[in-house]
Amino acid sequence: MFQTLFFHTNLWAIAVRTSPVDATSPPAPPRQTLADSLEQLFRRHDRWFRPLMRRRHGDAAEDLVHESYLRAAPYAAAGAIRHPEALLVRIAENLASNMRRDHHREIAQDPETTPPEARSLIATQEHAVTFKQIVLALPPELRDVFVLNHVEGMTYEEIAVHLGIPRTTVHHRMRKALEKTSKAMRD
Repeated sequence: MFQTLFFHTNLWAIAVRTSPVDATSPPAPPRQTLADSLEQLFRRHDRWFRPLMRRRHGDAAEDLVHESYLRAAPYAAAGAIRHPEALLVRIAENLASNMRRDHHREIAQDPETTPPEARSLIATQEHAVTFKQIVLALPPELRDVFVLNHVEGMTYEEIAVHLGIPRTTVHHRMRKALEKTSKAMRD
């Protein structure tokens, strides 16, 4: 009982401070009505909702559950909820998605906290984009030979037949393309 009362006291204190004010929110109900709605949501749905969120989101479950109750309470007070279970789950999943997105943004913005494997992935992606730009900047005859060999996997003989040029020309163009791309990658 004490834990439930403590939960509601903290939840209510948070609700008073963080009530959303936007065009999608119902009009703010009287404080007592909001508190009653919060209490009803908790009593009716906490038995299944909290364990579900723990299974899905682990350590973040408590924050998601509390915030979900807070966001659903004004709608419950206004009598605007047809399927409270679905609403609570949808609110929690949206909050979890927002938390993940914000976490990924923080990692991307702070190189100190970026794990080495993420940094190497970012570096690899940057190199791939740079390499693609370099290849696209090659003269068309060099680019065609390079792409046919390195992307399409064609042999020099197949490229020669495909483009209707001598095999020695394919070899010459490939050498030029490799020189230009390696020089550009070093710069």
